[in-house]
Amino acid sequence: MAGGNGFSVSGYGPQRSSLSRLLARDSMVRRLDWPILLSALALSLIGTALVYSATRNRTELNQGDPYYFLFRHLLNTGIGIALMIGTIWIGHRTLRTAVPILYGLSVLLVLAVLTPLGATINGAHAWIVIGGGFSLQPSEFVKITIILGMAMMLAARVDAGDRDHPDHRTVVQALGLAAIPIAIVMLMPDLGSVMVMAIIVLGVLLASGASNRWVFGLLGTGAIGAIAVWQLHILDEYQINRFAAFANPNLDPAGVGYNTNQARIAIGSGGLSGTGLFKGSQTTGQFVPEQQTDFVFTVAGEELGFLGAGLIVLLLGVVLWRACRIARETTELYGTVVAGGIIAWFAFQSFENIGMTLGIMPVAGLPLPFVSYGGSSMFAVWVAIGLLQSIKVQRPLSA
Repeated sequence: MAGGNGFSVSGYGPQRSSLSRLLARDSMVRRLDWPILLSALALSLIGTALVYSATRNRTELNQGDPYYFLFRHLLNTGIGIALMIGTIWIGHRTLRTAVPILYGLSVLLVLAVLTPLGATINGAHAWIVIGGGFSLQPSEFVKITIILGMAMMLAARVDAGDRDHPDHRTVVQALGLAAIPIAIVMLMPDLGSVMVMAIIVLGVLLASGASNRWVFGLLGTGAIGAIAVWQLHILDEYQINRFAAFANPNLDPAGVGYNTNQARIAIGSGGLSGTGLFKGSQTTGQFVPEQQTDFVFTVAGEELGFLGAGLIVLLLGVVLWRACRIARETTELYGTVVAGGIIAWFAFQSFENIGMTLGIMPVAGLPLPFVSYGGSSMFAVWVAIGLLQSIKVQRPLSA
């Protein structure tokens, strides 16, 4: 029996109806991939604690405020989540129509780095200083536009039903689209970002179903290019020293090999359960440089131990697993290729960042996704999560 106010006797009729709509099978909430969302959020929150631990005593960096980096990391995470929501709302299919504009803007931004607007931070001339303590690294957003641009080209005729896989001409055009920003980033030179972009290109081609001859050809071309870059002395001296220290860890342990050696000491001292958050001697003693950015994993290794560091790896694994599932279950090649590019990006960058702290990969100046401090990187990875969520949400229910 209904009451005079129009509500059910229990008083929860409208609320129950709203809740039913919210939890309906076709609702946005139900269709989101919650494991990937919660894992990414957990990584960002763990990163907040690690960044705070690494910077609270660094008065030369935090301007005398121990909470300086903590608040900024939380702000970056909040903006990143807002960008994710915006990306889901716009949708990856709508963004597909805006790819030419986004691509043009990203190329202009990386070109701006080569002008007087560009700035050198931590040895890399890859930034644009905005002011007010904020800076922008355009190469982080180029990763997204390369993925979207190549996916748009490679999937166009396949999604239209004209072909089963991209033809050779389409692959050449897609590679040309990626080559322009990659070449500009190489001129900075930002070798770490170039490595990630090269892996993204390979991941996109594999996901698109293009002939394996292209993949093997690119691998061979990359090897020849690496030799040419070394022989022509295109790399800066600090980059050459990083590779030398990787090849010989005992080379100049107080100089070029210092970062890697101190990182391994920090991680090794953590043992199984770590020394305790904010109690790591290597971290408190400020022995590891750039610990809030490139070497943030050393804080986890020392203060949270094998278990805490393993949790980070596990959460990254969940993100990659769910992204693979999204790529596999989508019914359009465009969505599959976008997801494939993001998977290649996250997988390689995570492996490289963690690997360089363990001494099994050369130091390349790449942040750990969601964990390291840095606005541009944080914004880019959350936009990527938004793209994955959009692919999942816009998939037909029967798929």
